[in-house]
Amino acid sequence: MVKSSAPPRQPILLVEDTISLQIVYRSILTSAGYTVAVAGTAADALVQFRALKPAAVLLDLVLPDRDGLDLMQEILAAGPETGVIAITANGSVNRAVQAMRAGAHDFLVKPVEESRFLDAVRNVIAERRVRRIEVPSPKADHGPASDTSGFIGSSAPMRRIHETIASVARSMATVFITGESGTGKELCALSVHANSARAQGPFIALNCGAIPQDLLESEVFGHMKGSFTGAISDKPGAAAAADGGTLFLDEICEMAPALQTKLLRFLQTSTVQPVGATRPRKVNVRIVCATNRDPLDAVRRGQFREDLYYRLYVVPIHMPPLRERGEDVIEIAEAALIRFAEEEGRTFLGLSDEVRALLLRLPWPGNVRQLLNVIRNVVVLNPGGLVTPDMLPPGLTWSEPTAPAAPFGPPPATEGLSLDGLVGLSLAEAERRLIEATLDRHGGSVPKAARVLDVSPSTLYRKIEGWKARAG
Repeated sequence: MVKSSAPPRQPILLVEDTISLQIVYRSILTSAGYTVAVAGTAADALVQFRALKPAAVLLDLVLPDRDGLDLMQEILAAGPETGVIAITANGSVNRAVQAMRAGAHDFLVKPVEESRFLDAVRNVIAERRVRRIEVPSPKADHGPASDTSGFIGSSAPMRRIHETIASVARSMATVFITGESGTGKELCALSVHANSARAQGPFIALNCGAIPQDLLESEVFGHMKGSFTGAISDKPGAAAAADGGTLFLDEICEMAPALQTKLLRFLQTSTVQPVGATRPRKVNVRIVCATNRDPLDAVRRGQFREDLYYRLYVVPIHMPPLRERGEDVIEIAEAALIRFAEEEGRTFLGLSDEVRALLLRLPWPGNVRQLLNVIRNVVVLNPGGLVTPDMLPPGLTWSEPTAPAAPFGPPPATEGLSLDGLVGLSLAEAERRLIEATLDRHGGSVPKAARVLDVSPSTLYRKIEGWKARAG
């Protein structure tokens, strides 16, 4: 038996439309150390195959939108060196024989034993490595630098996003990602990077809303020793650190106007000049940015430079809220249940029908981040078994689904505050009163208050922490 010495850097592409089997196969592979990309349809499989250049393809021959044998032939035509393992149901072995004659490396018959499953994968990868050593590829291999398997979703909106990423990843075009908090904007940025020719370079993420404005320039462009009080050594800055890779600027609309001007110059010249430096430095960086606000509205309000907006807004990607992604809620919840259960050393059998129905019905104002927290809560506080409604966090089951506040739009008037009550206060104290009143109105929810006040949640968290520090 031939075994590979280590899991491959490229992912394994699993093409299977049955969600329960996706979860089982993914779990087996990830436990063995492999990175897994999952496709539920032939169309999605082709998009991911062309983008990821996987080490192997596990292909169910029965797919909802196309015959599996036809898909395999197209995959092998695009990548003749690809090791394909055909998967077929018991009683359809003749289909597996056809697949072997058409070029499949091996075949598996459901139900598949774990040892047989892993042996097939190891063998196809080992043989592929031998072929690549004997016949070196004329092109450099730029497989994904990180595991993007957490970017889960086979709904129509997510399929469109995967297609856009596959199209834009290998270009130098700036990508501008929008969407509510918790929708996976950074995962989207990571996927762009991982599918690009820069995948072996650094991915540097910087949250513009979580860094004080007086330090943001230094964080982005760096500084020289002694350039200001506290600069005890040279600091390269995020732009220089991302040289040869990708710089991800999250919450870009929170950037101060003065720094927006310097960012625009950086985009035009591809040079950085650290604070205190006398000469600029040339860097090769691809920019991906994101915001949970409406960037064009920020331009209209004078909070974001119009010329910078048009410079950055080249390829827009909007991450849909979880409530608009249908069955993705179940896919994400089931994948999270397996991962968290492994981390906690517990065994869960899946989600009950009642829980599935409830998860599909809830509005998820915190989006994927909220869903992951709910599943983590279930795993930590319960011993295992089938997840039932009584295992869910208190309040989740009896909260009525309501339409969430619009992520973009002008803040409505806040009840409980009058102009007379603010006159005579300093601007800082008036701001604090307004924020506290808004938090009270929304039950202490920072994300909801942030949407009403048209600021990022991190801005509110930073102000609240500042008040606590001064009070302490």
